[in-house]
Amino acid sequence: MAGMVAAAAPPASLCRRIAVPRAPMRRHRLTPRVKTTPSLRCEDSPKIAQLQVQAMRSSEESSSDEDDEILSELKEKWDAIENNSSVLFYGGGAIIAVWLSSIVVKAVDSVPVLPNILELVGLGYSGWFVYRYLLFKENREELANGFDALKKRITGNEE
Repeated sequence: MAGMVAAAAPPASLCRRIAVPRAPMRRHRLTPRVKTTPSLRCEDSPKIAQLQVQAMRSSEESSSDEDDEILSELKEKWDAIENNSSVLFYGGGAIIAVWLSSIVVKAVDSVPVLPNILELVGLGYSGWFVYRYLLFKENREELANGFDALKKRITGNEE
């Protein structure tokens, strides 16, 4: 480990006594009167005048091995894909879809009453979903069977 120690001293032009002006105050019974005193800057404080900075270098050898391992795994997975251009096309399309949806959400959010109405609709649908599928055991089993059927249709597994 290599270490570096440097002493930092502020410029002399910034280190001088200044007086903070008092703001005009209204007279209240409960407000105490505050006197203005010159404040100290830079060199007047021994902690600031003798500020020391220490920078240490950490070993990057272990992280570089992990990085190489991750990169090699990614390269193997990329080479295993048959049609790389379609993956890039779908990935780019997904990024554009997320970008466009964020624009639409910002536009809907700028309409004054619409976000509150949509929030109410979302809460209502969530309540209905909980009542319909999560509240009773038979309905939870129905939902789980529906998910399993959907997984089989997507993956093509007939297990």
